[in-house]
Amino acid sequence: MTPDLTAKRCEIASRTSTAEAALEVSMSALRSAPNRHTFVRLFDAMALAAARAVDAQHAAGAPLLALAGLSVSIKDLFDVQGQVTTAGSTVLAADAPATADAAAVARLRHAGAALMGHSNMTEFAFSGVGINPHHGTPANVATAALDATPRIPGGSSSGAAVSVATGAAWAALGSDTGGSIRIPAALHGLVGFKSTARLTPAQGCIPLSTTLDTVCAMTHSVRDAILLHEVLAQRHVRRVDRPLHAWRFGVPETALLDSLDATVARAFDRALGALRSAGAQVVPFALREIGELGQIQSTGGFSAAESWTWHRHRLAAHGAQYDPRVAARIRRGERMSAADYIDLLQARQHWIARVEQATVGFDALLTPTVPIVAPPIAELEASDDAFFAANALLLRNPSVVNMLDGCALSLPCHRPGEMPVGLMVWSSALRDDAVLNASLAIEAELGVG
Repeated sequence: MTPDLTAKRCEIASRTSTAEAALEVSMSALRSAPNRHTFVRLFDAMALAAARAVDAQHAAGAPLLALAGLSVSIKDLFDVQGQVTTAGSTVLAADAPATADAAAVARLRHAGAALMGHSNMTEFAFSGVGINPHHGTPANVATAALDATPRIPGGSSSGAAVSVATGAAWAALGSDTGGSIRIPAALHGLVGFKSTARLTPAQGCIPLSTTLDTVCAMTHSVRDAILLHEVLAQRHVRRVDRPLHAWRFGVPETALLDSLDATVARAFDRALGALRSAGAQVVPFALREIGELGQIQSTGGFSAAESWTWHRHRLAAHGAQYDPRVAARIRRGERMSAADYIDLLQARQHWIARVEQATVGFDALLTPTVPIVAPPIAELEASDDAFFAANALLLRNPSVVNMLDGCALSLPCHRPGEMPVGLMVWSSALRDDAVLNASLAIEAELGVG
């Protein structure tokens, strides 16, 4: 398994390494060619001061902080005191610097994180692809060793994924509205955990959808995902050591297994086979309610309605500065009426209740995180049709969990030498601990990372 934040923290705790030494390695990675488009702005001096402060406190006998002065990247949606937050755009570049940290950033800082910089992203977080025409698109570093074709990083937390995959950060703060943490995690062979949205405050974060936005993190391992969740949500995850034969997993077959490419289908089937061989109950079933989502969201959905509310005046004044693909999706909200929005709210609540009833008896559900491996950047930059087709496929599976108000973790399930594939472990609201504990057991069995 790739060394993770927890392992590095143990080295610092045992005094075989220091936070400052670890930060120097991260900064060296940050300056490497694969990170040319990873960050919008850097916080070098701030990060170094944080690492040195942790080392000084530890040398003086103070308890080592949870994040131990290790590097964490911050998606360019979150306010960092003294910095401008631009959400991957040029529209906000002239805004005043933030006067305070976002709530999640403050919690990371309090836990001893060395904040490395604002990571690049899809403009205003509105796609699962990760292409950014303003700041460049960070190419997928996990596929680079397998294929010379530059491939998408996934979005919207594109720079977040590349920062962790290259070692520039041990973890990355991001957001997930329809899969924006889990998609890039899956395409990079990383771990991305979307908690129940209400558990972590979104104060100080530029919104896409106030209904669906979730503040969460990307990491190298499930145990790191637990650590970051405990910091961000300020809650303790109840750990349960259950063998796999004591778990019952459902595999919803309606829509979520459609159109899998060969690499994803092979890795997913192999993962399910490994879990069955270890004694887990893996039960395919029809979750017909998934088929209703298209009609429920036919007028535009929460992201269109709520992003239009935030952007309508900015679009009127600065529309030419927007990525046209992002602007087009935001403008769908202009056509939604108040009645459409209220109908959507009510339909969602009825749908959630029926899905929760249909999934009673399962500890968690298993699906591919996304149905395809990372497509080439050039193909999606060149064609709107190709872009929107790929975007729809990437968002299809993970967005179900956001509509469910649920929680989900993507972990790698491919073999070395294969394109990265994510296995999504998910459930309904406030079942975060079950998803995390199941993911620990699955990660240990699959041995990928």
